Amino acid sequence: MTMEGSQEEKPSKMNAYVLSCSIVISMISIIFGYDSGVMSGAMLFIKDDLKINDTQVAVLAGILNVCALVGSLIAGRISDFIGRRYTIVLASIIFLAGSIIMGYGPTYAVLLTGRCIAGIGVGFALMIAPVYTAEISPPKSRGLLTSLPDIAISFGILLGYISNYIFSDLRLTLGWRLMLGIAAIPSLALAIGILQMPESPRWLALQGRLDEAKKMLLKVCSSKEEAENRFRDIKVEVGIDENCTDDVVKISKQAQGEGVWKELIWKPAPTVRWILFAAIGLHFFDHATGIEAVVLYSPRIFKAAGVVKKSKLLLNTIGVGIIKTVFIFVATFRIDKLGRRPVLLGSVAGMVAALLVLATALTIVEHSEEKLTWALNLSIFATYTYVAFFSMGLGPIAWVYLSEMFPLRVRALGVGIGVGVNRLTNATVSISFIPIYKAITIGGAFYLFAGMGVLFLFFIYFFLPETKGKSLEEIEMLFAKKQKNVVGTGGATRSRDNESQLP
Repeated sequence: MTMEGSQEEKPSKMNAYVLSCSIVISMISIIFGYDSGVMSGAMLFIKDDLKINDTQVAVLAGILNVCALVGSLIAGRISDFIGRRYTIVLASIIFLAGSIIMGYGPTYAVLLTGRCIAGIGVGFALMIAPVYTAEISPPKSRGLLTSLPDIAISFGILLGYISNYIFSDLRLTLGWRLMLGIAAIPSLALAIGILQMPESPRWLALQGRLDEAKKMLLKVCSSKEEAENRFRDIKVEVGIDENCTDDVVKISKQAQGEGVWKELIWKPAPTVRWILFAAIGLHFFDHATGIEAVVLYSPRIFKAAGVVKKSKLLLNTIGVGIIKTVFIFVATFRIDKLGRRPVLLGSVAGMVAALLVLATALTIVEHSEEKLTWALNLSIFATYTYVAFFSMGLGPIAWVYLSEMFPLRVRALGVGIGVGVNRLTNATVSISFIPIYKAITIGGAFYLFAGMGVLFLFFIYFFLPETKGKSLEEIEMLFAKKQKNVVGTGGATRSRDNESQLP
């Protein structure tokens, strides 16, 4: 059987159709990013308008991700039944409803309800966008294309910060409601526009609709030969004879996803168990290293550093959004050349260094009786540096890995679980950050995040193989080799054909 990865030596141009589809699908991530970023500044005004305390602020911040956990866990099975495309439409409609309710928001309870509904849409979006993109992308450009949703999230966060600043001069009761409610407009546009998008060829094959799957592959591949190779690999993974020429075939219930919980959770094969462990660990550390604390609470961080005026707090927060958006392109255009592992290791190492500097600067400010301009500037610089290193690697690569590591038969559910862990950790950080920094100081909180970053470096080194240039069908074999090396020999002896993938 000819695998996609065997074509690596042949250069090919980016397929314009795949690129356009990936960009459109990333629009849903812009809406999610906006919803996350806009709450950072909106909370300043919501607290004054609705007269809520810090505990209620923390719950409001974190409820989005708690409800996203629910959305991510159900989105996988829904996408297996109705398809990737209609799942995106459903996510857009959920976003639309949540945005309208938040924009209305007469009371704290109604606002919380709207944010929870939007959170369910977030869970759908985070699960389906990378899966769809990975399933239509060729191996050599999959890293770039599957990182587009994270670029979109960063751009959305920046738009949210800018919205905070633009609407901040309106009267108190109107400004924050416009900040939150305006997201309904792009949600409606996406729900309508996505109907023009094609369905994933891998999902079509899972339904036995081989003729449609092959036609779609001819559109998303750069050559007929590439389409034939990918089509053959997909048929084998689904359990269809690679020489089958029927337009429609009957697929076994197991291949279609029935019994997938048993195969992934209750009685997984050793390789699948290893992949699940790697996905859970990766997306736990993705947020346990503190990015949500910076994105959501950057005004409080800058205030603790010595910035007083609301307008300056919001302007410095816009800087976070700009840095996050600009530096993510560094990873996007290097990930398919340098590989996932080296970029990820460098990213996390830089984050740890920046967190240590930020924690030290904030601790000095807190224990000083006078304003220290140098410590203020150092805190802002360290915050921006931390965000830059996150965006240069961990931000996009976490989603690239998640979208490509699971076998097709369990991919939707596996990605859903990974997203669920991501959102649960995100919610935990969002809700607990204020109580933690009040208990151990804000500097102590960032020392804690730095410690998590050190643990993360060890996790990456031992548990994540390099997947650059490999087909989705080949990646399962990489994890099988990785498991044998770590479990069977403790990493001391490596097989010759795996040396190029492991350090």
